[in-house]
Amino acid sequence: MPSIKDITAELVTLRDFWRYAITRFNAAELSYGHGTTNAGDDAAYLILDSLELPIDVLDPFLDARLLPEERELLATRIEERVNSRKPSSYITGRAYIQGVRFHVDERVIVPRSHIGEILFGEYGNPEGSSFLPDPMTVESAVDICTGSGCLAVLAAKFFPLATIDAVDLSADALEVAKINIDEHEVEGQVNLFEGNLFDPLEGRKYDLIITNPPYVDHAAMDGYPPEFLAEPAMAHDGGEDGLDLVREILQRAPDFLNAGGGMICEIGSGREILEEEFPHLQFEWIETAESQDAVFWISAESLGVAG
Repeated sequence: MPSIKDITAELVTLRDFWRYAITRFNAAELSYGHGTTNAGDDAAYLILDSLELPIDVLDPFLDARLLPEERELLATRIEERVNSRKPSSYITGRAYIQGVRFHVDERVIVPRSHIGEILFGEYGNPEGSSFLPDPMTVESAVDICTGSGCLAVLAAKFFPLATIDAVDLSADALEVAKINIDEHEVEGQVNLFEGNLFDPLEGRKYDLIITNPPYVDHAAMDGYPPEFLAEPAMAHDGGEDGLDLVREILQRAPDFLNAGGGMICEIGSGREILEEEFPHLQFEWIETAESQDAVFWISAESLGVAG
Protein backbone atom coordinates (compact mmCIF):
# COMPACT_ATOMS: atom_id res chain seq x y z
CA MET A 1 0.00 0.00 0.00
CA PRO A 2 1.15 3.60 -0.61
CA SER A 3 2.64 5.44 2.35
CA ILE A 4 1.04 8.46 4.02
CA LYS A 5 3.67 10.59 2.26
CA ASP A 6 2.73 9.17 -1.14
CA ILE A 7 -0.99 9.64 -0.50
CA THR A 8 -0.61 13.27 0.53
CA ALA A 9 1.59 13.95 -2.50
CA GLU A 10 -0.88 12.50 -5.01
CA LEU A 11 -4.26 13.46 -3.54
CA VAL A 12 -5.09 17.15 -3.53
CA THR A 13 -8.83 17.82 -3.29
CA LEU A 14 -11.53 16.63 -0.94
CA ARG A 15 -12.99 14.67 -3.87
CA ASP A 16 -9.65 12.86 -4.25
CA PHE A 17 -9.66 11.79 -0.62
CA TRP A 18 -13.32 10.79 -0.66
CA ARG A 19 -12.79 8.56 -3.68
CA TYR A 20 -9.64 7.07 -2.18
CA ALA A 21 -11.34 6.39 1.16
CA ILE A 22 -14.26 4.62 -0.52
CA THR A 23 -11.85 2.41 -2.44
CA ARG A 24 -9.89 1.56 0.72
CA PHE A 25 -13.02 0.91 2.79
CA ASN A 26 -14.55 -1.36 0.14
CA ALA A 27 -11.32 -3.29 -0.34
CA ALA A 28 -11.03 -3.81 3.42
CA GLU A 29 -14.70 -4.91 3.64
CA LEU A 30 -15.37 -2.63 6.59
CA SER A 31 -18.64 -2.79 8.49
CA TYR A 32 -20.95 0.14 9.24
CA GLY A 33 -23.89 0.97 11.46
CA HIS A 34 -22.61 3.79 13.66
CA GLY A 35 -24.53 6.53 11.92
CA THR A 36 -23.62 5.44 8.38
CA THR A 37 -24.59 2.40 6.33
CA ASN A 38 -22.08 2.28 3.46
CA ALA A 39 -18.52 3.13 2.44
CA GLY A 40 -19.43 6.39 0.70
CA ASP A 41 -21.30 7.83 3.65
CA ASP A 42 -18.73 6.66 6.17
CA ALA A 43 -15.89 8.14 4.15
CA ALA A 44 -17.77 11.42 3.80
CA TYR A 45 -18.42 11.53 7.55
CA LEU A 46 -14.80 10.83 8.46
CA ILE A 47 -13.49 13.45 6.05
CA LEU A 48 -16.01 16.21 6.76
CA ASP A 49 -15.89 15.83 10.53
CA SER A 50 -12.08 15.75 10.51
CA LEU A 51 -12.05 19.06 8.59
CA GLU A 52 -14.65 20.71 10.86
CA LEU A 53 -17.10 20.90 7.95
CA PRO A 54 -20.87 20.25 8.14
CA ILE A 55 -21.22 16.47 8.11
CA ASP A 56 -24.29 16.48 5.88
CA VAL A 57 -22.99 18.84 3.16
CA LEU A 58 -20.45 17.32 0.78
CA ASP A 59 -20.99 18.78 -2.69
CA PRO A 60 -19.84 22.39 -2.15
CA PHE A 61 -16.48 21.22 -0.86
CA LEU A 62 -15.65 18.38 -3.23
CA ASP A 63 -13.24 20.33 -5.42
CA ALA A 64 -11.68 22.35 -2.63
CA ARG A 65 -7.89 21.99 -2.54
CA LEU A 66 -6.60 20.90 0.86
CA LEU A 67 -3.67 22.24 2.82
CA PRO A 68 -0.71 19.87 3.41
CA GLU A 69 -1.60 19.36 7.08
CA GLU A 70 -5.21 18.62 6.14
CA ARG A 71 -4.10 16.05 3.58
CA GLU A 72 -1.86 14.36 6.13
CA LEU A 73 -4.67 14.29 8.71
CA LEU A 74 -7.11 12.69 6.27
CA ALA A 75 -4.60 10.14 4.98
CA THR A 76 -3.73 9.13 8.53
CA ARG A 77 -7.35 8.80 9.61
CA ILE A 78 -8.38 6.82 6.53
CA GLU A 79 -5.60 4.33 7.21
CA GLU A 80 -6.56 4.19 10.90
CA ARG A 81 -10.16 3.41 9.98
CA VAL A 82 -9.00 0.53 7.77
CA ASN A 83 -6.32 -0.88 10.05
CA SER A 84 -8.03 -0.51 13.43
CA ARG A 85 -11.61 -1.23 12.25
CA LYS A 86 -12.78 1.26 14.88
CA PRO A 87 -15.95 3.23 14.08
CA SER A 88 -15.20 6.58 12.47
CA SER A 89 -16.71 8.39 15.47
CA TYR A 90 -13.98 6.99 17.69
CA ILE A 91 -11.38 8.33 15.28
CA THR A 92 -12.82 11.86 15.15
CA GLY A 93 -13.96 11.74 18.78
CA ARG A 94 -17.44 12.95 17.89
CA ALA A 95 -20.91 11.67 17.10
CA TYR A 96 -24.13 13.45 16.17
CA ILE A 97 -27.82 13.07 16.96
CA GLN A 98 -30.00 15.11 14.61
CA GLY A 99 -27.04 17.41 14.02
CA VAL A 100 -26.22 17.90 17.71
CA ARG A 101 -22.55 17.08 18.39
CA PHE A 102 -21.40 14.90 21.28
CA HIS A 103 -17.99 13.76 22.45
CA VAL A 104 -17.41 10.00 22.23
CA ASP A 105 -14.55 7.59 22.82
CA GLU A 106 -14.10 3.89 23.53
CA ARG A 107 -15.59 4.27 27.03
CA VAL A 108 -19.10 4.53 25.55
CA ILE A 109 -21.16 3.13 22.73
CA VAL A 110 -21.39 5.44 19.72
CA PRO A 111 -24.80 7.12 20.20
CA ARG A 112 -27.34 6.32 17.49
CA SER A 113 -30.63 6.13 19.39
CA HIS A 114 -33.98 6.35 17.62
CA ILE A 115 -35.20 8.31 20.65
CA GLY A 116 -33.27 11.40 19.58
CA GLU A 117 -35.05 11.34 16.22
CA ILE A 118 -38.39 10.94 17.99
CA LEU A 119 -37.80 13.86 20.36
CA PHE A 120 -36.90 16.18 17.50
CA GLY A 121 -39.79 14.93 15.37
CA GLU A 122 -42.46 15.16 18.05
CA TYR A 123 -41.39 18.49 19.50
CA GLY A 124 -40.66 19.95 16.09
CA ASN A 125 -44.31 19.48 15.22
CA PRO A 126 -46.21 22.80 15.57
CA GLU A 127 -49.20 20.89 16.95
CA GLY A 128 -47.12 19.22 19.65
CA SER A 129 -46.64 15.55 20.35
CA SER A 130 -49.52 13.10 20.25
CA PHE A 131 -48.10 11.09 23.16
CA LEU A 132 -45.10 12.81 24.79
CA PRO A 133 -45.93 15.38 27.49
CA ASP A 134 -45.98 19.13 26.92
CA PRO A 135 -42.31 20.05 27.42
CA MET A 136 -43.19 22.98 29.68
CA THR A 137 -45.05 20.67 32.09
CA VAL A 138 -42.17 18.26 32.67
CA GLU A 139 -40.47 19.04 35.97
CA SER A 140 -38.44 15.86 36.36
CA ALA A 141 -37.03 13.27 33.96
CA VAL A 142 -34.52 10.44 34.15
CA ASP A 143 -32.32 8.84 31.51
CA ILE A 144 -31.66 5.22 32.45
CA CYS A 145 -28.48 3.73 30.89
CA THR A 146 -27.31 7.18 29.85
CA GLY A 147 -23.96 6.14 28.32
CA SER A 148 -22.47 9.25 26.72
CA GLY A 149 -25.24 11.36 28.26
CA CYS A 150 -26.58 12.41 24.86
CA LEU A 151 -30.26 11.76 25.64
CA ALA A 152 -29.96 13.46 29.04
CA VAL A 153 -28.46 16.52 27.33
CA LEU A 154 -31.25 16.56 24.74
CA ALA A 155 -33.83 16.16 27.51
CA ALA A 156 -32.38 19.20 29.26
CA LYS A 157 -32.78 21.19 26.06
CA PHE A 158 -36.33 19.99 25.33
CA PHE A 159 -37.53 20.26 28.95
CA PRO A 160 -36.07 23.57 30.14
CA LEU A 161 -37.93 23.54 33.47
CA ALA A 162 -37.02 19.97 34.37
CA THR A 163 -34.35 18.47 36.56
CA ILE A 164 -32.76 15.60 34.64
CA ASP A 165 -31.17 12.62 36.37
CA ALA A 166 -28.94 10.30 34.34
CA VAL A 167 -27.87 6.82 35.47
CA ASP A 168 -25.27 4.36 34.23
CA LEU A 169 -23.54 1.32 35.70
CA SER A 170 -20.24 2.30 34.07
CA ALA A 171 -18.09 4.88 35.84
CA ASP A 172 -16.14 5.29 32.59
CA ALA A 173 -19.32 6.13 30.68
CA LEU A 174 -20.29 8.71 33.28
CA GLU A 175 -16.94 10.46 32.77
CA VAL A 176 -17.84 10.86 29.09
CA ALA A 177 -21.37 11.97 30.00
CA LYS A 178 -19.90 14.70 32.22
CA ILE A 179 -17.82 15.97 29.29
CA ASN A 180 -20.97 16.29 27.17
CA ILE A 181 -22.99 17.86 29.96
CA ASP A 182 -20.29 20.47 30.50
CA GLU A 183 -19.83 21.14 26.76
CA HIS A 184 -23.58 21.71 26.34
CA GLU A 185 -23.68 23.86 29.50
CA VAL A 186 -26.46 21.91 31.22
CA GLU A 187 -24.44 20.95 34.30
CA GLY A 188 -26.86 22.87 36.52
CA GLN A 189 -29.77 20.84 35.19
CA VAL A 190 -28.42 17.29 34.77
CA ASN A 191 -27.33 15.07 37.68
CA LEU A 192 -25.25 11.91 37.16
CA PHE A 193 -25.70 8.72 39.18
CA GLU A 194 -23.59 5.57 39.10
CA GLY A 195 -25.50 2.34 39.59
CA ASN A 196 -27.73 -0.32 38.10
CA LEU A 197 -30.90 1.05 36.52
CA PHE A 198 -33.08 2.59 39.26
CA ASP A 199 -30.91 1.50 42.22
CA PRO A 200 -29.38 4.96 42.94
CA LEU A 201 -32.76 6.69 42.66
CA GLU A 202 -34.66 5.30 45.65
CA GLY A 203 -37.50 7.59 46.67
CA ARG A 204 -37.39 9.75 43.53
CA LYS A 205 -40.32 10.21 41.14
CA TYR A 206 -40.32 11.41 37.55
CA ASP A 207 -42.71 12.81 34.99
CA LEU A 208 -40.74 11.07 32.23
CA ILE A 209 -38.45 8.06 31.99
CA ILE A 210 -36.18 7.86 28.95
CA THR A 211 -34.21 4.68 28.41
CA ASN A 212 -32.10 3.10 25.69
CA PRO A 213 -30.76 0.06 27.55
CA PRO A 214 -28.51 -2.69 26.20
CA TYR A 215 -30.80 -4.88 24.08
CA VAL A 216 -28.68 -7.05 21.79
CA ASP A 217 -29.16 -10.81 22.10
CA HIS A 218 -26.22 -13.16 22.52
CA ALA A 219 -26.55 -14.72 19.07
CA ALA A 220 -26.18 -11.32 17.44
CA MET A 221 -23.23 -10.40 19.64
CA ASP A 222 -21.48 -13.64 18.70
CA GLY A 223 -21.51 -12.50 15.08
CA TYR A 224 -20.25 -8.97 15.68
CA PRO A 225 -17.70 -7.45 13.27
CA PRO A 226 -14.68 -5.58 14.72
CA GLU A 227 -16.43 -2.21 14.54
CA PHE A 228 -19.04 -3.34 17.07
CA LEU A 229 -16.53 -5.27 19.17
CA ALA A 230 -14.67 -1.97 19.61
CA GLU A 231 -17.56 -0.72 21.75
CA PRO A 232 -18.05 -1.68 25.43
CA ALA A 233 -19.72 -5.11 25.49
CA MET A 234 -21.85 -4.17 28.48
CA ALA A 235 -23.46 -1.41 26.42
CA HIS A 236 -24.83 -4.07 24.04
CA ASP A 237 -25.48 -7.16 26.18
CA GLY A 238 -29.20 -7.56 26.78
CA GLY A 239 -29.08 -11.23 27.74
CA GLU A 240 -30.00 -14.37 25.85
CA ASP A 241 -32.90 -12.77 23.95
CA GLY A 242 -31.82 -9.15 24.41
CA LEU A 243 -34.66 -8.18 26.72
CA ASP A 244 -33.36 -8.84 30.24
CA LEU A 245 -32.92 -5.18 31.15
CA VAL A 246 -36.08 -4.11 29.34
CA ARG A 247 -38.09 -6.54 31.48
CA GLU A 248 -36.54 -5.23 34.68
CA ILE A 249 -37.15 -1.62 33.66
CA LEU A 250 -40.81 -2.35 32.91
CA GLN A 251 -41.25 -4.05 36.27
CA ARG A 252 -39.57 -1.31 38.28
CA ALA A 253 -40.68 1.81 36.39
CA PRO A 254 -44.04 2.23 38.18
CA ASP A 255 -42.26 2.92 41.48
CA PHE A 256 -40.49 5.88 39.90
CA LEU A 257 -43.22 7.49 37.80
CA ASN A 258 -45.59 10.29 38.70
CA ALA A 259 -49.24 9.93 37.73
CA GLY A 260 -49.79 11.37 34.28
CA GLY A 261 -46.22 10.61 33.25
CA GLY A 262 -44.81 7.87 31.08
CA MET A 263 -41.77 6.12 29.65
CA ILE A 264 -40.14 6.01 26.24
CA CYS A 265 -37.92 2.96 25.71
CA GLU A 266 -35.84 1.64 22.84
CA ILE A 267 -35.63 -2.15 22.51
CA GLY A 268 -34.25 -2.79 19.02
CA SER A 269 -36.36 -5.86 18.39
CA GLY A 270 -38.47 -8.17 20.50
CA ARG A 271 -41.88 -6.56 20.21
CA GLU A 272 -43.72 -9.87 19.96
CA ILE A 273 -41.93 -11.25 23.01
CA LEU A 274 -42.79 -8.21 25.13
CA GLU A 275 -46.42 -8.11 24.07
CA GLU A 276 -46.79 -11.81 24.88
CA GLU A 277 -45.09 -11.51 28.29
CA PHE A 278 -46.87 -8.28 29.28
CA PRO A 279 -50.37 -8.63 27.74
CA HIS A 280 -51.87 -6.21 30.28
CA LEU A 281 -49.66 -3.31 29.16
CA GLN A 282 -50.65 -0.91 26.40
CA PHE A 283 -47.51 -0.36 24.36
CA GLU A 284 -47.63 2.43 21.80
CA TRP A 285 -45.06 1.59 19.14
CA ILE A 286 -43.43 4.60 17.48
CA GLU A 287 -42.38 4.62 13.85
CA THR A 288 -38.97 6.04 12.99
CA ALA A 289 -37.07 6.43 9.74
CA GLU A 290 -35.59 2.94 10.08
CA SER A 291 -38.09 1.01 12.21
CA GLN A 292 -41.73 0.63 13.12
CA ASP A 293 -41.30 -1.21 16.42
CA ALA A 294 -37.91 -0.46 17.93
CA VAL A 295 -39.25 2.12 20.40
CA PHE A 296 -42.35 2.16 22.56
CA TRP A 297 -44.17 4.70 24.70
CA ILE A 298 -46.13 3.56 27.70
CA SER A 299 -48.12 5.73 30.06
CA ALA A 300 -47.84 5.69 33.85
CA GLU A 301 -51.49 4.67 34.03
CA SER A 302 -50.90 1.62 31.84
CA LEU A 303 -48.06 0.68 34.18
CA GLY A 304 -50.47 0.83 37.11
CA VAL A 305 -49.57 4.23 38.56
CA ALA A 306 -52.69 5.55 40.24
CA GLY A 307 -53.84 9.10 39.55
